Amino acid sequence: MINEQAIHNASILIVDDQQANLLLLGEMLRDAGYACVATTTDPYAVCELHRKNRYDLILLDLLMPGMDGFQVMEGLKEIEMGGYLPVLVVTAQPDHKLRALAAGAKDFVAKPFDLFEVQTRIHNMLEVRLLYRKLENYNKVLEQTVRERTAELRASEARFRRLTELSSDWYWEQDENGHFTMISGPVHEMLGIQVDAALDKASKYPSNDPGKEQGAHWNVVEREILEANIAARRPFLDFVYSRTNPDGSRQYLMVSGEPMFDPSGHFTGYRGIGKDVTETLLPGIVISST
Repeated sequence: MINEQAIHNASILIVDDQQANLLLLGEMLRDAGYACVATTTDPYAVCELHRKNRYDLILLDLLMPGMDGFQVMEGLKEIEMGGYLPVLVVTAQPDHKLRALAAGAKDFVAKPFDLFEVQTRIHNMLEVRLLYRKLENYNKVLEQTVRERTAELRASEARFRRLTELSSDWYWEQDENGHFTMISGPVHEMLGIQVDAALDKASKYPSNDPGKEQGAHWNVVEREILEANIAARRPFLDFVYSRTNPDGSRQYLMVSGEPMFDPSGHFTGYRGIGKDVTETLLPGIVISST
C-alpha cells in the first residue's frame, strides 16, 4: 500500500488559463498537506514541463485559448507512450466528460468546484498513480533479475559443457524415445557412427549397433544390462562395455548417464558422458557396473 506521506509528497501540476483558479486549487492542495504543487497558465508549456518533471498528477483545464486540454493530452500521450496518463481534467461542460475519458484522462472534476470532491478525487488518483509506478518499478527490477539469472545460467551451462568435454571423450543427450538430440565429441569415430545418421530418428544410443556395418560385435550381455538401466530410467555411473572390432582388437567404452525430467516430473530423456578406456584396461577384462 501507499502511505499518506508518499501521497502528500507526490508532484502535481495545475494547468488553467484563469489565474484565480490556479490560486484557489493551489491553496486548497497546500492546505490539505500536498508539498509539491506547481502551476502554469500556458498550455503550450505543459508537455515540456512534464517531460522534465514527470508529474504524478496533472490537473488540466479543458477550455483554454490557443491550445485546449484535448490537444495537451495528445502531446502527453507521446511522452507516456504505453504508460499511465496522469491527467485529471477540469471542465464546466458535462458533455466533455466522456470525451475527456476517451481521450485518456483518468478522472474529472466539474466547475464550479466542490473542494471536498476535488480533494477526494485527487487523493484517490494519486494513490492509484503511485501504485502503478511501484508496480512498474517492480517489473523493471524483476526483468533485470531474470536477465541476470539467465546470463548466469548460460555461463554455468557453458562451464559445465566445457568441464564435461575436458573430462570425457563425448557428451550425449537423448529424447524420451531414445533418439539422439545432441552428440559432442569424437563419438562418431569411436563407435563407427555415420555423422548424417547420428541424430536421425533411426539412431538410438546405445541400444542399436552403430558398429554393425563395419563388422564390429558388441558384448551382448553388457548391452542388455545397459539397456535395462535405460529402460528402467535408472542413472548409471562408469558402466564399461566392449566390442570386438573387424581387425580382432577389443575396444572398451565407459559411459555414465542420468535420466532427465521436466518440472512436472515427466521423463524427457537421458544425458551423459563417455570415453574410450581401452588403454586403461587389461586385455580380456571387462568391468561392468549397474
